Order: sequence, then structure tokens, then C-alpha cells
Amino acid sequence: MTDSDLLRLQQKTGVAPWRIALAAWVESARVQHTVIALILINAAVLGMEATPMVHSPYASWLVTIDHVCLGVFVIELLLKAVAYRWAMLRSGWNVFDILVVGIALVPASGPASVLRGLRVLRVFRLLTAVPSMRRVVSAFLHAIPGLGSVMALMSVFFYVAAVMATGFFGATHPEWFGHLGRSLYTLFQIMTLESWSMGIVRPVMATHPWAWAFFVPFIIMATFTILNLFIGIIVSTMQELSAAENSPKPVTLPTTATAELITRLERDLAELRRVLTEHKAG
Repeated sequence: MTDSDLLRLQQKTGVAPWRIALAAWVESARVQHTVIALILINAAVLGMEATPMVHSPYASWLVTIDHVCLGVFVIELLLKAVAYRWAMLRSGWNVFDILVVGIALVPASGPASVLRGLRVLRVFRLLTAVPSMRRVVSAFLHAIPGLGSVMALMSVFFYVAAVMATGFFGATHPEWFGHLGRSLYTLFQIMTLESWSMGIVRPVMATHPWAWAFFVPFIIMATFTILNLFIGIIVSTMQELSAAENSPKPVTLPTTATAELITRLERDLAELRRVLTEHKAG
């Protein structure tokens, strides 16, 4: 949960004081820092379990630490559930935490043994515990509509380039451009600049000396233009979110507090009028 969720709980009428106190304690910096430390310890333990030379001598200790960390995560979620009740599910981050911890609770035996490897997903709880990481993920999610447009543009560009490459080089280099699927994969490899020159383009140029006229513009468009659009959209979205967070927000008071403030101001104004009237009469 976030500070805004805690604030909504505090402003909600009919909430028991102990629930507000419990939510404030769970969201306190001390508790959250402890959870972050346990997440990092749990990540280190999972890594050591995947290293046979380390796991063998300390297997029992690693299992114990893993169970302790998982137990603390479960207790944290239970305390949040008690404090926030069903409002807890309004936060996507809490739903994510429940899924990640729930997978770890599935018995790792029989057909479900494959889920044992998914325990490492608990490391992703850092995304919910560290505010800076939450902002990065939020920026990425807000950028998805813009990224979708770039993906559509990239798909059209790749399709056209793959059809052309199949027609140009498919007959002489079928292992790379024999059909549309191979051409798409080869062009994706070229876009990533992995072994594109000595591994693909120069062997093609040995047969087609003019092939550079196709591959160089493709790299300029795919690698230096379209990929930079991804980066630009994400950076722009992060700047917008940062500006929105830093902009002054209007102060909104609960309805009861607003009514009390208006009544107090009216009473003070009436008292001031009475004093002024007495002063003029005197």
C-alpha cells in the first residue's frame, strides 16, 4: 500500500483506531526497511541454493532462513489484510505481492515441483517495497500506449524489410533468409548488432556486393531510430510523472472537518462584529 492508501483509511469514517494504528505501523519506515532487508537476504539464499558447492554444506541453514523470510512475508500480508480489509485488493502492488508469496506457499512436490523455481519471483517484491523502483514501473506502465504505437510501426517496418530480404537473399542464403520467419529472426539479430557484420552481412556481400545498401539503412532505421523512440517515450513519461508528483496539490479536507472549520469561522466572524459594534457604541 502507499501513503495515499493509508490517508484514505484515516479519512474513512467508522474505522476502528486500532486498524489505523496497525496500518501506520506496517507502512512505517522501520517495518518497510526490515522487509527490504529480508527480501535481499532471501534473494541471496535462493542464489546460494542454486550453487551446489555452497548449497551442500549449508542446506539446512538455507532452508531455515528461506522459511523464516517467507513466514515474515506472509505475516506482513496478513497484517495488511487485517488493517485494510478488502481495500487492500485495490492496490495492484498488493495483488502482485499476494501472487508472488502465494506461489512460494504451493508445495514443491509432484506436478507442482516446477513451481519451486518460481520462488525467486519473491525478489520482485523490491518493486513494491522501494518507492524509486515503483516509480520506474509506473512510468513504464503509463508509457505502454505510446510504446504500442512504436511497436506497430516497428512491426510494419520489419515485415516489409523481411519480405524484401527474402526476395533479395533467400535463394543464395536460405539458412538466413530462406522464408519469412528466418528473415524476421535474422533481421532481429542484425537490429541487436550481435555478429551482424562478420557473421551475416559480409558473407551476404560476398555474393551480393550491393547488399550494404539494404542493411545499412535498415540498421539506421531499426537500431538508431526506432529503439531510441522507446527510450524517448519512457523518459518523457518518467518526467511527466515526476512533474506531477512535485506539483503542489490542492488540500482537501474531509466533509466533517470542512463543516467544523466553516462553523468556527462564522463564530469568530460574529464575535468580531460584536466587538466592533461595542467599540463604535462606546
